[in-house]
Amino acid sequence: MAMTVSDFLVDRLYEWGVRRIYGYPGDGINGVFGALNRSNEKIKFIQARHEEMAAFMAAAHAKFTGELGVCISTSGPGASHLLTGLYDARMDHMPVLAIAGQQARTALGGHYQQELDLVSMFKDVAGAFVQQASAPAQVRHLIDRAVRTAIGERRVTALILPNDLQEMEYTPPPNKHGTVHSGIGFKQPKVIPYDEDLRQAATVLNAGKKVAILVGAGALQATDEVIAVAEKLGAGVAKALLGKAVLPDDLPWVTGSIGLLGTEASYNLMAECDTLLMIGSGFPYSEFMPPEGKARGVQIDIQPDMLSLRYPMEVNLSGDSAETLRALLPMLQEKTDRTWRSTVEEWRADSDKTLEKRALVSAKPINPQRVAYELSPRLPERAIITSDSGSCANWYARDVKIRRGMMCSLSGGLASMGAAVPYAIAAKFCHPDRPVIALVGDGAMQMNNMAELITVAKYWRQWGNGKWICAVFNNEDLNQVTWEQRVMAGDPKFEASQNIPNVPYHRFAESIGLKGIYVDREENVAAAWQEALSSDLPVLIEFKTDPDVPPLPPHIKLEQAKKYASTLLHGDPNERGIIKETAKQVLSAVLPGHRKDKE
Repeated sequence: MAMTVSDFLVDRLYEWGVRRIYGYPGDGINGVFGALNRSNEKIKFIQARHEEMAAFMAAAHAKFTGELGVCISTSGPGASHLLTGLYDARMDHMPVLAIAGQQARTALGGHYQQELDLVSMFKDVAGAFVQQASAPAQVRHLIDRAVRTAIGERRVTALILPNDLQEMEYTPPPNKHGTVHSGIGFKQPKVIPYDEDLRQAATVLNAGKKVAILVGAGALQATDEVIAVAEKLGAGVAKALLGKAVLPDDLPWVTGSIGLLGTEASYNLMAECDTLLMIGSGFPYSEFMPPEGKARGVQIDIQPDMLSLRYPMEVNLSGDSAETLRALLPMLQEKTDRTWRSTVEEWRADSDKTLEKRALVSAKPINPQRVAYELSPRLPERAIITSDSGSCANWYARDVKIRRGMMCSLSGGLASMGAAVPYAIAAKFCHPDRPVIALVGDGAMQMNNMAELITVAKYWRQWGNGKWICAVFNNEDLNQVTWEQRVMAGDPKFEASQNIPNVPYHRFAESIGLKGIYVDREENVAAAWQEALSSDLPVLIEFKTDPDVPPLPPHIKLEQAKKYASTLLHGDPNERGIIKETAKQVLSAVLPGHRKDKE
């Protein structure tokens, strides 16, 4: 049997190192699925419940392996469904290739069924490289360029294959004018700034007396280097959400997350520093940076377009984080005065006490912060944690403490709902020996994550162990947006938009062969986590949480307080519960020993 274009595609992707593709079938991509079937699982196909989830899985694959993530869909609606997951990859700078089917070439332009202008549709999300194949001899260089561009530029690329082309016999490009003869292979270059620029950066950092460091996802492979630089400079380090796993939280000068989801220690670190070193982070909220002009700045990023974007930096270093820090370290002077470091450590200790007190405040039925607080010390070694967007991300950001060797992530730049479960599924495929925990709000579960539990039920026996947990925060409320309405807009809760149905998520899990656990008493939270972590069967653990517990930012501005008061004056439907729970949270931060037994 002659090799088809689809057979060649599978073989070529295999040569590029692709071993797994996430997606959903359809007649527009049947040729490629036939080739995958004929290849005897040379490349493993993972069937998601929805193409959006497949794209999230491809993004997570890239995040948790450093490899190219690949997703596949049919034409028309299958291709359009990929977009949200692809935008997640694009905004977090992940290398992902999307392969989409298309209607037959002879039908294009004829308003044919499921005919969309896919090149135009993908042009924004996959603008680095998107092409539609028109001849067999063209396919080789389209694959090679799509893959090389994705991994070389850490971008999303897209390859569109008309369904009639997929079944045609593959022919290599002839040796004549007008043809392209490409090859495989790419090695990441060593990218470091010139010595002159490094010395300029060292001059700024050496002059600083109160150095703050902010790390993001670009520093995930530079843990040892960040620690060495921070120790030499006597600096405190805050972590953007995508950089949560850069440093272990048992280091006393690591202040935790920054921003609305951050800690008071991180807020103080940025407010009081005189020098800022930003490493591999695109943290977007300038109001949580030092006031402009108060601190001198140095930034390291592999992508030049991210430099001096969030804060006007004095020195901009384009380079790999680990390589650049290693080159910079010998130029830095050891700071002997550790007053600043001691202050940072005091802030961190105070933040930990505040978070603990807030987590242990009683709520009805369960304080959601306690769910994350009780999980943290019980996390197994080398665990992988994913979080959804929404109020659960607050507790993930502040209360889950990361140890060395763990991995974690969420939808960062896009902050999309619905990413936690597909992220956790991809994480388990990539690292089947590791325990994986997803933290998810009930809104995201109802939106699209319940269906992906079926994917877990379909595949978990292939993982080798069933250490996979989905924790659902069930508060019958789209809670993050509810609080944004109150605090940012000064509006009362809009019940028509915010209330969502109560669903027995644990029973749904049981109905498809997974283990379900239901928790509605705070004294049972720790034991429930222990039971879930001990299970050899994938678990959905449902916590019935209180929607009135406020996800308080580390520093509440007067404007927010005024809008918050305005909400109550306008008659929020949960007014009594909000006042009570907010008072308890605030009191827990200022009254020593404030516990539920002292209320």
